[in-house]
Amino acid sequence: MLDVLDKKLERRSHRFVRGACPRAAQSADPWADDCNIYVRSRRAGERVMASVEHFLTGRLKLRVNAAKSAVDQPERRKFLGFSFKIRPVPKRRIAPAALARFKERVRDLIRRTCGNSHSVIESLARYLIGWRGYFGFSELPSEMRSLDKWIRRRVRAIAWKQWKRGRKRYQELRRRGVDHDLAARTAGSGHGPWRMALTPAMHVALPNALFTALGLPSLVVRAASSNEPPCT
Repeated sequence: MLDVLDKKLERRSHRFVRGACPRAAQSADPWADDCNIYVRSRRAGERVMASVEHFLTGRLKLRVNAAKSAVDQPERRKFLGFSFKIRPVPKRRIAPAALARFKERVRDLIRRTCGNSHSVIESLARYLIGWRGYFGFSELPSEMRSLDKWIRRRVRAIAWKQWKRGRKRYQELRRRGVDHDLAARTAGSGHGPWRMALTPAMHVALPNALFTALGLPSLVVRAASSNEPPCT
């Protein structure tokens, strides 16, 4: 239906992207088309926006969502879950709102599995593979590395919480290769699971290689020749 809009923008030599975005099923508008048009100045943006809105409402009889439409810098807007990092070189990045939804979803999956570490990894694996398939289009691998670290920290925190008491924690650390002194100091700590997940003992006891062996995928897709350091 919006092919005529595409042709109109092309005739004016505008650079633009447009894509269908599914909304909530209960919404009055379950499908919507998002469109970003790129111009060189705010004044040009205001002029083009007014022209396009007039075209959509007048000729095509469509409703424009004024609350979600704006003239703004590309890095401050999102498009189908993506945004931009402009400096020093423009790159696609995951929009902050999409990152927030990702973390909330991971927390929800962990809650549903009642903190059982094996069930957590199984549930996370299915979700992470699908999410990576879409957002792997990001050009900022640092975002994916940061999320990898965050996920593994949460899994280590779950394990620490499951071990419950100092004696059990000491036994689990020792069983996983942590030396006596470090295991004793770590097991006797009064800090909470989230902080303990960062300790050297927990990285020895639950290394990245173990998560990989258990089937927890990384969000970072590396080329065969990549020399990037592993995520912790």
